[in-house]
Amino acid sequence: MTDKEVRLLVTGGAGFIGSNFIRLMIAEHPDWFVCNLDKLTYAGNLENTTDFADNPNYRFVKGDVADRSAVEPLVKWANIIVHFAAETHNDRSVMDAGAFITTDVFGTFVLLELAKTHGVEKFIHISTDEVYGDSLLEPSTEKSPLMPKSPYAASKAGADRLAFSYWATHGVPVLITRCSNNYGPYQLPEKMIPLFATNAIEDKPLPVYGDGKNKRDWIHVMDHCRAIELLLLKADCFGEVFNVSSGQEVTILEMCDRILDALDKPKELIRFVIDRPGHVLRHFISSNKLRNEFNWAPQIDFEDGIRETVLWFRDNPDWWHKIKERLANYYNKQYVERT
Repeated sequence: MTDKEVRLLVTGGAGFIGSNFIRLMIAEHPDWFVCNLDKLTYAGNLENTTDFADNPNYRFVKGDVADRSAVEPLVKWANIIVHFAAETHNDRSVMDAGAFITTDVFGTFVLLELAKTHGVEKFIHISTDEVYGDSLLEPSTEKSPLMPKSPYAASKAGADRLAFSYWATHGVPVLITRCSNNYGPYQLPEKMIPLFATNAIEDKPLPVYGDGKNKRDWIHVMDHCRAIELLLLKADCFGEVFNVSSGQEVTILEMCDRILDALDKPKELIRFVIDRPGHVLRHFISSNKLRNEFNWAPQIDFEDGIRETVLWFRDNPDWWHKIKERLANYYNKQYVERT
């Protein structure tokens, strides 16, 4: 990590994980300068940034990572890049994959090309455990084959390996993280936990794909952000991949129980719908490499974190009501028409 002035470019910083990461950076590193580049698609929300928007060391730029003319002056300014910007929803990628290829693959290419040209000191690429596909018998490690099952997962796998190739070919100082399912405040209510929590609050059905026995590892977004911070501060093993996971693996139905219990809502709200094509049965990754090399571990208790997250949505209806109104057509197409 450089001793010089830190100029941090965060792409996708108006989204769920990106905004939480910027929040942590401003709190922990008040002398750093942070630029947030976000296209403000349906998933980007400047209300996620209101508590730090007036910080004198922070600025927001609206722009597309796939637009070189918009990105180049920011990369030229920055000495560190943390790249979150992506289309991220499996369900949407099944319906329309084009935007995922453009943003996730081509947008990453634009950033890497500019990082090579302008000599950034560190480029952290945020990938996902989705690139591994199913992990049925044992946890996926950083050396496991990539077997993405949805267009979203494939786009992230392509960007992941493109980032690695720019280290291997051009020496761009790339680090790659592959994290399990995040949860926490400010998550868009198209993802499972906020969708189910807000539906339960409104006494609407919780649409569960298939039999609900698909398993996921769940990690609080701030534990993920602290892992990224640790790599930003301490890691110089460029070209390496680090899995980030909590080890808290539950089925979709078990997560439904936690959400409904936190809100004191009946199990009868669970509604089974036709399964999604390419639905992974089990995401299960090992984060032993990160834990052993950097002494990282999650800090937020799983049961407490889930309950606090669900109650955050209960206590912040003004944040999500208008978002759900905007997504009404999508919900109808994705869930109601599948029953």
